[in-house]
Amino acid sequence: MICYNGQPCMELEDLWKALHQSFNSVQNCQMNYNILNKIPTKTALDWPSFSTEELRNAITKCNNLSTPGPDKVLWKYLKTIVKDNTCLIKIVNIANTCINLGHWLLYFKILLSIIIPKPNKASYNSPKMF
Repeated sequence: MICYNGQPCMELEDLWKALHQSFNSVQNCQMNYNILNKIPTKTALDWPSFSTEELRNAITKCNNLSTPGPDKVLWKYLKTIVKDNTCLIKIVNIANTCINLGHWLLYFKILLSIIIPKPNKASYNSPKMF
């Protein structure tokens, strides 16, 4: 099996064998868990709410012909949908509910894109920079 840049990559069996050997080599070692007590605890911060303006600003920079996610809906269609304030508010409410609950549906976690940054860019805040 050939992987990236013509280099051979591990087969799944080789990976499991390496993980198994690593686990077995440290299985009976004594661990000092007190080192974890030295890590300072920090208070959890609340995420700021997502605003309709943020959503509009984010999608205006996106190419109308590219797809935003696994549903294959073009950005052009999403831009049309959010022109209706009722739809826009509902989409933002879904995002804010996910943030408040700390739970993201598996559907939102699926990524089909690989983002490769262009070298020597001053800022990567815009999709055009990738």
